[in-house]
Amino acid sequence: MRRRIVLHALIETPMKTPALRPAALALLATLAAGNAAAATEPAATVQLEKKIDLLSQQIEAMKAELQQLKAQNQALSDQQQQTQQQVTQQQASADNGVKLWGYGEIYYDRPVHDTSATSADLARAVFGIGYNFDERTQFNSEFEIEHAVTSSSDPGEFEVEQFYVNHQFTDKMAGKAGLFLIPSGLINLSHEPTNFYGVHRNFVETLIIPSTWREGGVAVTGNTDAGLSWDVGLTTGVDLAKWTINPSEPPASANDLKDLAPLQASHQELAQASAQNLSQYLAVNYKGIPGFTAGASVFTGQSQFQKGLARNQRTTLWEAHTRWTPGQADLSAVYARGHISNTAEVNQLYPGAANPLPADFYGYYLQAAYNVWKRDSYRLAPFLRWERFNLGSRYDGVPMGFNANGQPTERVWTYGANFYLNPHVVLKADYQMFQQNSRFDRLDLGLGLNF
Repeated sequence: MRRRIVLHALIETPMKTPALRPAALALLATLAAGNAAAATEPAATVQLEKKIDLLSQQIEAMKAELQQLKAQNQALSDQQQQTQQQVTQQQASADNGVKLWGYGEIYYDRPVHDTSATSADLARAVFGIGYNFDERTQFNSEFEIEHAVTSSSDPGEFEVEQFYVNHQFTDKMAGKAGLFLIPSGLINLSHEPTNFYGVHRNFVETLIIPSTWREGGVAVTGNTDAGLSWDVGLTTGVDLAKWTINPSEPPASANDLKDLAPLQASHQELAQASAQNLSQYLAVNYKGIPGFTAGASVFTGQSQFQKGLARNQRTTLWEAHTRWTPGQADLSAVYARGHISNTAEVNQLYPGAANPLPADFYGYYLQAAYNVWKRDSYRLAPFLRWERFNLGSRYDGVPMGFNANGQPTERVWTYGANFYLNPHVVLKADYQMFQQNSRFDRLDLGLGLNF
């Protein structure tokens, strides 16, 4: 409004002075321009506000994208941290922490002369747990479920197979205490199904050497640079009170022979074990030649059959074993013999016993296997095994009519093959022929694994 008044005044005022005309004209031009700018100001403001709104929207979108990228980066960081923790835990478990392992076996047995007795069995499932307290002290344990189901009305059992602490005193000597395996034969210390041929473990290392044989006690082990190792221990022994003088029925199959095997029926496994008299063992092995093993062991200790009876009754088992793996061949042999003293006093108490306590028992086998085919992780190894064993080769104190010179010696031929899918999984098949008890002849199929 002020601009209009001034402009009107200038227009109405006569230009008497010539010098004032240019100034007036200039002022008029300025006012006119200002008035034009004022007229266009609302349109510019609207355009500016639109640009500001657009920029605000773009900024908000960028902020949202930044938040999303930040969340993705955090998730990726958490995942990487979790992966690193898992790797660290795995390394700790492998190096100085918790260790897990296990093995298992499934059997299919078809008796040749009585196919109605064909059976299938999850014979055992074993889970091992270990822990490294430090680089010198370790804990090892194994828990075994036999025959799949364990209850008072089922045939299965749940057992603690090993539970001991091992300490490495020096690079050449160590000690252990707890429930551990007795170093006898070839299989007892390495009884996983991938380590032996045939569906079932051989009879010599099942009936004469009661694999898997474990006792509770303490032991010291050592080795030399020349390949010689030794193991000496003080443990619980056998309890002959477990011996069944009069079985309810004769064995129906070869698997039932365990009930008639002296050490298989009487070793204690640290289950409320009688420890009045402890046993001792000594084992030595030589592995100084690549692919060759030779060793021997002896286990001996006193056992009381009944309270006040046969106080000096001693059970002794000694064995010798060897294994040689030249090229693709695998050759092995085991001889084991046991003796129980003062059995006459026990047997005279049961003159009509169907199963007297034997004074002597023994067994041995020869076995040969050969890798006939290998490709990648697959391997096929046929084998042949000949066994001879007697669960009662001599008796003392038996009545007239019972053969004091012992039972007939059983001879068993086993033909079969192991097919390895890889070093940890094996399929097995074999056929067993019994000379004395031909009704035990059978075809066996099996699956074994360890990890």
